[in-house]
Amino acid sequence: MPTDDHDHPPPAGDVEAALILRIQNGDTAAFNEVFHRMGGMLLAVVVRIVRDRALAEEVLQECFVELWKRSDRFDPQRGSGRGWLVGMCRRRAIDCVRSVQAARDRDAADAARAAATPGQSVEQTVEARLASDDAARALAGLPGEQAEPIYLSYFCGLSHEQIARRLDRPLGTVKTRIRDGMKKLRFALGEGP
Repeated sequence: MPTDDHDHPPPAGDVEAALILRIQNGDTAAFNEVFHRMGGMLLAVVVRIVRDRALAEEVLQECFVELWKRSDRFDPQRGSGRGWLVGMCRRRAIDCVRSVQAARDRDAADAARAAATPGQSVEQTVEARLASDDAARALAGLPGEQAEPIYLSYFCGLSHEQIARRLDRPLGTVKTRIRDGMKKLRFALGEGP
């Protein structure tokens, strides 16, 4: 509900409060003056929070729309006009950051669900990826003569015979190196001897 400047006069020297009270009464000239007086400073406040100028400009535009539509929420008895404007812009900017983060979180969750094997939960997919990372680190810790045939077998899908031909080693030697390397991997991954 619009107020009359005489109902709640702003404190002396609070130009912004006086302008906001005029905006409550539909004064477009007062709105333009607030924009010109405060726009740059309010944009700087929002940019510091959202860290993206284009997004900050959108937030600031929303703030000025709110100023025009909801100026009746300003009460000069509760604070300065400048403080009210800065607070409104800070709240809008923080809401924007939260919204952007929530969208990123939803996108990440959707990507994890899409990457999940059918019948596998997101948690199982994450655990499998972490286990895979641990296995890769443990594999890197093996001697090359054991790591290479294990890599070729488990990550490239080659048979023991194909590995023996590729490495120019006897089949029995390849099988022994894979078996010995797998024992070390199980131990390194905490799965026993």
